[in-house]
Amino acid sequence: MSTIRLNTEIPGPASRALAERRSRAIPRGLYSATPIFVRHAEGAVLEDLDGNRYIDLAGGIGTLNVGHRNPRVLTALRRQLDAFLHLCFSVTGYESYIELAEKLNAITPGHFAKKTFLVNSGAEAVENAVKIARAYTGRSAVLCVEDAFHGRTMLGMSLTSKTHPYKQGFGPFLPDIYRIPYGEPARSRLADRVPMSHEDVEQMLDHTFRRFVAAESVAAVIVEPVLGEGGFVVPPTGFLPALAQICRRHGIVFIADEVQTGFGRTGELFASTHFGIEPDLIVTAKSLGGGTPLAAVTGRAEIMDAPVPGGIGGTFGGNPLSCAAALAVIEEFADGTLAARARSLGERFQHRAYVWQRQHAFVGEVRGLGAMQALEFVDRDGAPYSAPAKKLGQYCLRHGVVILTAGTYDNVVRLLMPLTISDEQFAEALEILEKGLNTVTAELGELVDTMS
Repeated sequence: MSTIRLNTEIPGPASRALAERRSRAIPRGLYSATPIFVRHAEGAVLEDLDGNRYIDLAGGIGTLNVGHRNPRVLTALRRQLDAFLHLCFSVTGYESYIELAEKLNAITPGHFAKKTFLVNSGAEAVENAVKIARAYTGRSAVLCVEDAFHGRTMLGMSLTSKTHPYKQGFGPFLPDIYRIPYGEPARSRLADRVPMSHEDVEQMLDHTFRRFVAAESVAAVIVEPVLGEGGFVVPPTGFLPALAQICRRHGIVFIADEVQTGFGRTGELFASTHFGIEPDLIVTAKSLGGGTPLAAVTGRAEIMDAPVPGGIGGTFGGNPLSCAAALAVIEEFADGTLAARARSLGERFQHRAYVWQRQHAFVGEVRGLGAMQALEFVDRDGAPYSAPAKKLGQYCLRHGVVILTAGTYDNVVRLLMPLTISDEQFAEALEILEKGLNTVTAELGELVDTMS
């Protein structure tokens, strides 16, 4: 039986009416990827105000790895509702904050003493990770990578690579931030990748340290183990381990931003595990909270203790409801089933997607780890090509599948479905994707003819 149910055109009348109210009440800067409004969600399924039912391959931009309204999470939230909603941990403590910190200290990569600080969002966690690194090292400079995304706060935007729309009109940005290639220059990503030796990475950083900022001035390097908004790019083999080793030699704090890669998305609880790295600090958010706002900075105890008492904090950080939800999320992942599911979903997608790559000239690359999968679209010269991504997203929505685009050039379609999606639902969604690609090929026939 089909999961998708379409009663009206998309968007339907109820969604259109609410969109009118939205345009009058909410500023245009708050963009929406779809024109639909949801009244119910369950597992990997969304139902809008008009009764249309969709398969969700966006997952709240990767926040619902355990699925919408996960039963274990709901039970934990209801239990917490009967106790208290908010106290502010900086005023009166509560056990769930400490228990969650203990769990994160135990499950994050790294065989060393750790401590954890809880905040509300990924951007806030990034801000605090940099603050902590600066306090520990007494240095100010930060290295980040091409095509990175680290949030929408002023520091987050300064670290983020993509200019439009994230940085347009908001400058000037913070100083003492320097950008390095993500292992290889972005222009060469569609070429055959080769592993990077330690010497390759050493040479890259030596170039930066000699020409832009001295190593002894750098407090931290922050990097996503797999680029998120940057297009689900997996770094060359050898890049991250060498980067971490070089940082350690220079006394630079290595920060892994696992906001989008964390909690099973890549087939491991944390993507750092794929690369054998043990970050000094690790930033988590999104699926950590199971649908509630929560983020964390976890890291070496001596680094985390660098700020003076009162130097870090926040009114709502580690809210009791979010802590309860996160503890339930960690329980969901404890037996390894969801991480294995992520690997299986990724394999199923790639099996189909490599066929699509042969069939459609504009599919330049299929890539990802685990269930963090993407298609990158290019023109006949191999340059980024956004039209297929936009058209595919529109087709899928009209036919009951919600997907997201990504990439500095908006030429990537990415999958962030809940890991609880059923085999039948995933197969149905892939059929829509396949039909969408065929339709896009027909609409872009002139280009395809030229490319072939």
